[in-house]
Amino acid sequence: MRATKPSNTGVRRPADLARLHGISTQAVRNYEADGVLPPAERGSNGYRRFTEVHATALSAYLALIPGHGYATSGGIMRAVNRGEIDTALRAIDDSHALLQRDRETLDAVEAAVAILTGTRRDPQSRNAVPIGALAHRLGVRPATLRKWERAGIVQPVRDPVTRYRAYSPDDVRDAELAHLLRRAGYRLDHIAAVLHRVRDAGGAEPLAASLQRWRERLTERGRAMLTGAARLADHLGSGTTPTIGPPQGTTGHSALSANPPPRDAGDR
Repeated sequence: MRATKPSNTGVRRPADLARLHGISTQAVRNYEADGVLPPAERGSNGYRRFTEVHATALSAYLALIPGHGYATSGGIMRAVNRGEIDTALRAIDDSHALLQRDRETLDAVEAAVAILTGTRRDPQSRNAVPIGALAHRLGVRPATLRKWERAGIVQPVRDPVTRYRAYSPDDVRDAELAHLLRRAGYRLDHIAAVLHRVRDAGGAEPLAASLQRWRERLTERGRAMLTGAARLADHLGSGTTPTIGPPQGTTGHSALSANPPPRDAGDR
């Protein structure tokens, strides 16, 4: 479908912006009402009069979403519309920091999978070890291992005579995995679920495949952030970015008014 050219040079209808981006006309109106787009002036007939500024703002918002999500992208655009550029940039910085943490977490999980598959395990005895020895090996307190046991992460057997805990080589492997995942910020219940899935699957290979898909998604997110930054830079570079306030040239019908005109007219 070819976009309909606006009837007046420099002025665009909601339908023009909608067709350009493959979204509904109502979505364009909603974005303006939510403050994602700057307020549009209204003509004497009550129709919204969008401009190139609104077109670049909409392009920036839609490009930000794949990398930052709807909530953060909306917050970025609202800050820009208020003229609070530093606030918008801080939100972008926070998203990049979160992406970096996700990459570090993925690296830690991949290292843990290597331990789980035995490809990076140190030579060790096949004999069971007591709780103190395992705690020393991991650099944690025995109370931490008991907590992991209650969470279902490790399941040591008890010596029939002393009733002391005895950790098998598989228990040691699982404890090492849990230790890495805890350092990456995972909750105990999540770690237990990961271990259960790996055991049920008969190995770490299915988990390794999911980690590859996870890395691909992080790469896509990083590239999307670059695209969003470029579109936002274009919008900011236009030099005409407005701040939110009562639209000029209105006839009492503000886009954010408590009593807006009816929305059933196609190009309003």
